[in-house]
Amino acid sequence: MPFEIVRNDIVNMQVDAVVNTANPNPIIGSGVDSAIHKKAGHKLLAARQKIGCIGFGDAVITQGFELYAKYVIHTVGPIWEDGNHHEEQILSSCYRNSLELAKKHKCESIAFPLIATGNYGFPKPLALQIAVREISTFLMENEMQIYLVVFGKEAFVLSEKLFKSVSSYIDDNYIRSKTIDEYGSGSMFGMRFAAIRESDMSTRNNRIFRDASFSQAMEEHADMYVGAGVPTGSEDWGKLLKNLDAGFSETLLKLIDRTGKKDSEIYKKANVDRKLFSKIRNNIDYKPSKTTALAFAFALELDIEETKDFIGRAGFALSHSNKFDVIVECFLVNRNYNVFELNEVLFAFDQPLIGA
Repeated sequence: MPFEIVRNDIVNMQVDAVVNTANPNPIIGSGVDSAIHKKAGHKLLAARQKIGCIGFGDAVITQGFELYAKYVIHTVGPIWEDGNHHEEQILSSCYRNSLELAKKHKCESIAFPLIATGNYGFPKPLALQIAVREISTFLMENEMQIYLVVFGKEAFVLSEKLFKSVSSYIDDNYIRSKTIDEYGSGSMFGMRFAAIRESDMSTRNNRIFRDASFSQAMEEHADMYVGAGVPTGSEDWGKLLKNLDAGFSETLLKLIDRTGKKDSEIYKKANVDRKLFSKIRNNIDYKPSKTTALAFAFALELDIEETKDFIGRAGFALSHSNKFDVIVECFLVNRNYNVFELNEVLFAFDQPLIGA
């Protein structure tokens, strides 16, 4: 996926460029700055000293030396005071200037830390919102693999409002469905669910019986159906299969046409790269992963029922017994189609990210 949140040490990222939260003066600071200089070796400091001072929000580039990355982009984040000293604008500039510098040097991949959230004290939830906003805005117009690298769980914090909203939805849906597993079928809730399941199984068995009876009748009276347009042999069932609902790929392309938007607008909004979309477009029988199918459902802004139908064409479903599914459903129910924000939440709850 073009934008991915990963848990790693940024000095170990194998990308074209890593972003360093630099000291404005040509000295080695603490945190990410110290780690990058240690891994890159003494030549990085010499290159940094040649550049001199860097303004807040600005970005400069050097070689990566002993790092796995070819380049290091040094940017100076804002020191948080009270939010009234242009801190947000400065942090936005850090991301924008770093991305433009990477683009200028033809970088295909770049890794960011969560800038200014260490000793500079920028509130982590707000820093995360700004990072995701600037990165997603850049990706709508450009092609690049971008990573937001989080070293430890404590470094990644959702906004209180978003966290409470999703947590509440999980409590109301996922936890309830887990009651049977925790308390067993002997509880009142468990017995009620068991009765529902028994009823469903009975209905299913009756349907299977009817289907079996129909098949038997077809075999016994095949001559009655010959010439009546009803397939009776294995070679004729191919005609019937052509009348089945369209598959995932065909449905996706029809839905994109319905929006009146360009393909690129949709696959970028879905956090899917151009190469994968090309595979989907050129293969009518393409079978996506569940995360890819859901990413396109969000990009197309389908409602909950439309999403279930859409991913069902790829063989997937949403279930309240799966925390990932419940989180996705929470966003759909609230008509929040921001894939990047959804991935923030999925990452915070240790779930797979959507995209490709």
